[in-house]
Amino acid sequence: MLETLTDRFGDAAILTCAGALVGLVFGAAAQHSRFCLRAATVEVSEGRFGAKLAIWLIAFTAAVTGVQGAIVFGVLDVSEARQLASTGSLSGAMIGGLMFGVGMILARGCASRLLVLSATGNLRAIITGLVLTLVAQASLRGGLAPLRESLAGIWVVSGGEARNILTQIGFSPAVAAGAAMLVFVIAILMALETELPASRIIAAVFVGVAVTLGWMFTYAISQVSFDVVPISSITFTGPSTDTLMGLVNSTELPLGFGLGLVPGVFAGAAMMALLRREARIERFGPDTPMERYLVGAVLMGFGSMLAGGCAVGAGMSGGAVFAVTAWVAVFCMWASAMITHRILLPSQAQRAA
Repeated sequence: MLETLTDRFGDAAILTCAGALVGLVFGAAAQHSRFCLRAATVEVSEGRFGAKLAIWLIAFTAAVTGVQGAIVFGVLDVSEARQLASTGSLSGAMIGGLMFGVGMILARGCASRLLVLSATGNLRAIITGLVLTLVAQASLRGGLAPLRESLAGIWVVSGGEARNILTQIGFSPAVAAGAAMLVFVIAILMALETELPASRIIAAVFVGVAVTLGWMFTYAISQVSFDVVPISSITFTGPSTDTLMGLVNSTELPLGFGLGLVPGVFAGAAMMALLRREARIERFGPDTPMERYLVGAVLMGFGSMLAGGCAVGAGMSGGAVFAVTAWVAVFCMWASAMITHRILLPSQAQRAA
């Protein structure tokens, strides 16, 4: 059936539809579950292991279990994915991850959370997301690209087995899936202990499911296409820059998975917010200074391009395939976010007083 659809409508159109479907699932699930890496890091940095950490762990382990389980059953092969097959940068993952972690604390959300919040009427998220996207574009192809390339070139790692954590430690996908399932059960128990509503727990699961669907859809299309189709899943900075630049520079947008993903996430989050009557206009104010958000956006825009992905692109999609650079990046995001929050706690307490 898939081969018939690609023959009739073309690979690009089917990829765009797949991206839109995955985006709808992710956007709706992320909005309802309140999935947010920043919120989880803030909770842990304050010495609490509660609902926000549980939500992130459920989503992450659901993604790992789904992707590695699909590999075990032979319906997915990620060996040709960019995160594993191409040359990567450990220095980029470290420096970029550290920058991104600081940025998401300052901007009160990562790239994916900003997109979801934008759909609910949060004007702060819209402005911050636009600045993040412009800086990411400048880092990819513009004036900041030479600096990004210099930092990325400090410590590189070759593609293939060298970038695959499971290969390096001698674990099979079945072992990885089993370990992830164990942590998933623990995270579910954590969520139940905090009395999280069942609907939010289920929504967190679907955040991880969306990541799995992204990998499976792009892989399935690549198997029936005569052209080279990149195997990928959910990420936001790259697709957001391509979508924005396409709208600005071209009368016709180049179809693809990323082009469907971004508006799909926006639509899914908007529909969920409207359905649950959570949509409302939010602006900058005395407790939400614009300059702090803009600095955070700049750090996240450059950091995500240097690290090879955002909190979802590297942390979830890359983490689910056990790319070493992705795990290094998300570890650095966690570390810098927690440290930044602890540093900012005194000033936050003063504003509250």
